[in-house]
Amino acid sequence: MTTDNTTAGENVQIPTYAGAPAIGPLGKTRGTGVCILLAIVTLGIYSIVWFYKTHDEMKRHSNNGIGGGIALLLSIFVGIAMPYLTSGEVGNLYRNKGMKSPVSGATGLWYFPGMFILVGPIVWFVKTNGALNGYWRAQGAN
Repeated sequence: MTTDNTTAGENVQIPTYAGAPAIGPLGKTRGTGVCILLAIVTLGIYSIVWFYKTHDEMKRHSNNGIGGGIALLLSIFVGIAMPYLTSGEVGNLYRNKGMKSPVSGATGLWYFPGMFILVGPIVWFVKTNGALNGYWRAQGAN
């Protein structure tokens, strides 16, 4: 904890949070419905683009995470791991700012084995994309 002196002469505790401070640009908010539609129309190719873009933005913003290139490779070769990694990284953005995280790596369970109830991947995407959009908006993005 660091201390800051206020004008009234009293000491106020300002919390110092774990993790790297955000040092880069904010990411883009993406409409959940539009992303789902694009994923269907492109037969899943947009999903790979979405993983690349979101991980690239998170890495540039926080200087943490796997980044777009690794996300691209993983989404192509071991795509089943991406829901867990993506939800975990979105959760870390929140935690590094000292905010309560609406998603975590465990949110990926909606994707697999959630796919066996058919709507699981949609629930995962709505939760994860919504949390990412919420984070960007909380940081000042449009």
